[in-house]
Formats: sequence, C-alpha cells, structure tokens
Amino acid sequence: MAYTRKDVSTLTAAERRRFVKALLEIKRTGEYDEFVRMHIDHYVPDGDGGLRTAHMAPSFLPWHRRFLLDLERALRRVDSSVTVPYWDWTRERTATSAPWTKDLLGGNGRRSDHQVTTGPFAYATGDWTLKENVTDGEFLTRDLGRAASPIDLPTKSEVDAALQDPVYDTSPWDSTVTRGFRNKLEGWGTGSGSAAWHTHNRVHRWVGGVMLGGASVNDPVFWLHHAFVDLLWTRWQSRHREHRYLPAEPPGPAGRQYRRVVARLEKMPPWDVTPDQLEDVSGIYRYA
Repeated sequence: MAYTRKDVSTLTAAERRRFVKALLEIKRTGEYDEFVRMHIDHYVPDGDGGLRTAHMAPSFLPWHRRFLLDLERALRRVDSSVTVPYWDWTRERTATSAPWTKDLLGGNGRRSDHQVTTGPFAYATGDWTLKENVTDGEFLTRDLGRAASPIDLPTKSEVDAALQDPVYDTSPWDSTVTRGFRNKLEGWGTGSGSAAWHTHNRVHRWVGGVMLGGASVNDPVFWLHHAFVDLLWTRWQSRHREHRYLPAEPPGPAGRQYRRVVARLEKMPPWDVTPDQLEDVSGIYRYA
C-alpha cells in the first residue's frame, strides 16, 4: 500500500519527533553521511566532461526521486511510520515558519559564522557533526534569506510558469536550455548573481550555508526541499500525461552531449534503474 508524504506545516508534534529521531539515528550509524558523499560525487557541472546524472541534465528529477526513496527507506527501517515531508516554499516563506522550528529543523544560523545553534541539528547537541563536506567545517550553517544580499523564495507564479511547459526537456539537455519543464524547475538561468537562480536553485541560495554546494545534503532541509520538487514533477506529469521524460534516445556521437546525459531507457548511475522505471511511483507513495 502506498504511503503518504505530508506538507511539513501539517505534521503533528509526534510526527515531527519521529522524523527527527529517525534522521538522528541514521546519522549516528553513519548511513546518513553516505548520502552526503553520494551527492558530492554526482554533483557534476555541465562544464565538466563525462556523464551528468544529478544536475544540469534531464535526469535531475528521476535521480533525486530515487535518492529520496533511498533516504526514506533508510528512515523507515528505523521507524516504519516515518515519511519525508515536503516544504512548500511558495507558501512557507519566512525564516520562522515551518520547517524552521526548534522541534523540527531548528532556525537560522547566527550572524557571526552562520552556525545553527537551535534545534536538534545544532552542533552543540553533539548529534550532527558534519563529516562529509567540501570544506573543513564541522557544524551546520544557514543564512536564511541572505541578510547581506537579500533574495526571496520562488513564487507560485514562477512554479506555475514551469508547470505550463508541456515539454519535459530539450536539446542540448544542459543548464543553458530555456525551454522545457526540467530546467525551468531546476532553475539554471543566464546572467550573474541572483538573476541567474530560479525555482529549485534559488531555494538552495535562500537557505544558504551548506545548502550552497555539493554537500547540501548535510542540511536535512535538502530532503524537504526535494520532496516538494518531486511533488511538482508529479503535478506536471498529471497535467501533461501525453508527455514523458526526454531524451527518449541517447544523443548521437556527433553531438556534444554524446554519453553525457541519460536517455529514458538507459541506466542512471549509481543505480541499476532507468528514468522510465521512475516515472510512475504511485504504487510507492503519494502526496497529501
């Protein structure tokens, strides 16, 4: 039977406690840090050579769908009642609303070094020391809203604009495409500074701290953010049932994306699974 992922703002106090407890347990065993390392290892920009699976590519959405499922399975081995909640950042838009509460993810980082000092993931608790990172920092950091150079979270109208595009993705299948749902949701734009960050990417920038790079999984909000991104993909799929993941066929050897992106029926590293197999997950979970 399919289980339900809920809006984080609707979780009961008991559901919050169970979610946090399960996260802390897989952190204690070292399993959580394996997820951080996997994301770092697969954070390959399209300016680099080789295969891209997690970012700047069509498989951005199925890759993170599978990544979420793996994390969720780990949590549910600890507590079968736990599912990953989603953070609807088009509605919960302040630094004090859900999920930034003391009984859930804790709040913003302090001004001096952005260290998170409240909630169960604060460094002082001793339960959330960063061990896999792109820097030497051991504590969780956040800079919600970027006080020094403020930005806003994406709006519902920006999300709706992405959902209206009936095409999943387009050539050249990278961060430069301006048509297609995938990059409109992933959020790579042109220009510099905040103007270049949209939707999914802008949320990472708004949270700041460790959410800015490949080690963004170190902040548990990563999962709540990507659960909402996944929910938006399910909405797009429901709205455009006749459209599917693209490319359907691998780019040919004459193109610059040859062997650099995953086609619909190709295996998507690091798993033995294809995007095609991840398009329908209705038998596994649903969204409330």
